[in-house]
Amino acid sequence: MTALLDTGFLLAVIDADDSLHAACTVALEAESAPLLPDVVLPELAYLILRELRYPTLTAFLRLVAAGELVQVKSTLQDLARAAEILEKYADNRVDFVDCAIVAMAERLNLIKILTVDRRHFTIFRPKHCDYFEIAP
Repeated sequence: MTALLDTGFLLAVIDADDSLHAACTVALEAESAPLLPDVVLPELAYLILRELRYPTLTAFLRLVAAGELVQVKSTLQDLARAAEILEKYADNRVDFVDCAIVAMAERLNLIKILTVDRRHFTIFRPKHCDYFEIAP
């Protein structure tokens, strides 16, 4: 089953000192073809620069550019749906990237999200399934 990757999950995979590094690495290795939403890259790049600096970011970008992770592009419809989700869940202080991931999952008919953000992804009620399967 294909899964979408969230920012915090990838940061934990990249950062060996992260408390969730081992669990996230195992979860990533268990996936045959995880998808990297394009909206994750700017947020992840910011966090990598802030916490792990330039060499780590450039290494990660080279890995993505080499096709080690398959990138999936958001559509205008995904952005419109993300706006709807932001409005619906505004009281829960969800962010744009999470909402865009939900929209992309709905469009791609995916139910699995690799994330460390259980708080938000457990409250979302996607259109195409009752709830998301979350790992780790």
